[in-house]
Amino acid sequence: MRYRELGKTGLKVSEIGLGAEWLERHNAEEVKAVIDCCEGCGINILDCWMSEPNVRSNIGNALKGRREKWIIQGHFGSTWQNGQYVRTRDMDKVQEAFSDLLTRLQTDYIDLGMIHFVDEEAEFHRIMEGEFLAYVKEQKEKGMIRHIGMSTHNPKVGKLAALSGEIEMILFSVNPAFDLLPASEDMNTYFADTYEESLGGINPERAELYQICEQQGVGITVMKGYAGGRLFSAQTSPFGVALTPVQCLHYALTRPAVASVLAGFDTPEHVREAASYETASEEEKDYASVLANAPHHAYSGQCTYCGHCAPCPAGIDIAMVNKLYDLAVMQQEVPATLRAHYEGLSANAADCIACGGCETRCPFSVPVVERMAKAKELFGKA
Repeated sequence: MRYRELGKTGLKVSEIGLGAEWLERHNAEEVKAVIDCCEGCGINILDCWMSEPNVRSNIGNALKGRREKWIIQGHFGSTWQNGQYVRTRDMDKVQEAFSDLLTRLQTDYIDLGMIHFVDEEAEFHRIMEGEFLAYVKEQKEKGMIRHIGMSTHNPKVGKLAALSGEIEMILFSVNPAFDLLPASEDMNTYFADTYEESLGGINPERAELYQICEQQGVGITVMKGYAGGRLFSAQTSPFGVALTPVQCLHYALTRPAVASVLAGFDTPEHVREAASYETASEEEKDYASVLANAPHHAYSGQCTYCGHCAPCPAGIDIAMVNKLYDLAVMQQEVPATLRAHYEGLSANAADCIACGGCETRCPFSVPVVERMAKAKELFGKA
């Protein structure tokens, strides 16, 4: 298992994590089997947004005696009322549910205290300017949480969070289908039966969100990496082709700022299937060829950092140069940290011999030679 820095939190999280939602439908023994298998595969992060009491208790029992091995995302605002989940901003209910989470997980702290499910910009401002954030910050001061996060499906809210100076990481929905779609305050739009034929390429606001998070040191953990499983079938995929779990994971993990994809697991076999990503071949990870040849919404002219352009005869990591270039052009001046990263590469855009071999391999017809020239010019400026 490989581990990544989660933004500036100082935490190192496994590339594959546990999104524990599916554990709600399992008993204590089955929950323990999944968590045991996760730990055996090197997974060290889990998200428990669910308010249902039994699943919280089952997870807590499964973690007993090994709490320190796990990084837990726990949510403020996910409550259990009258036998059902209710998202709320009622502070009495929020505090009660958070206390219940600590008790049932048998812990005295949560690593990542998540402000739960904020998809409306107006609600984001109410939370950040009111008693909700004040309560969350108080829990951090008391050591009840270690870092403040937020979960959202809306890239506009994600950008506000990343630029707020208060939110240290976000839980965001990332997959090649959702990435095509414009920002929405209604997450159900992402699960439409069909998408507009005019859509193509990563939506600019989503691409900008990933770049801003990378720039600001705000780490991303990923939810809905499989788009609810719809990407596994050509009949339900908006592309008209099926992707594998490994391909979906690789797509998410090639986005800037992404540290971990939190997948849902029903069984230990599901865990092992996801963890096989760590030993998968480049051919098995290859989402780009599948998307490029899909009958609908193929990406065109846009670098997705998939790495198909390799190998470069000059030894340039073209995907990394493109990623650094995309981050740099967002700003009036190239930040010193980006410049240092670029100059630290064993070969960079200045070494490009314009052979064009990369362009023949690129599934999305990206003008790589032109981009290398632009990167050379941008990073060559004093």
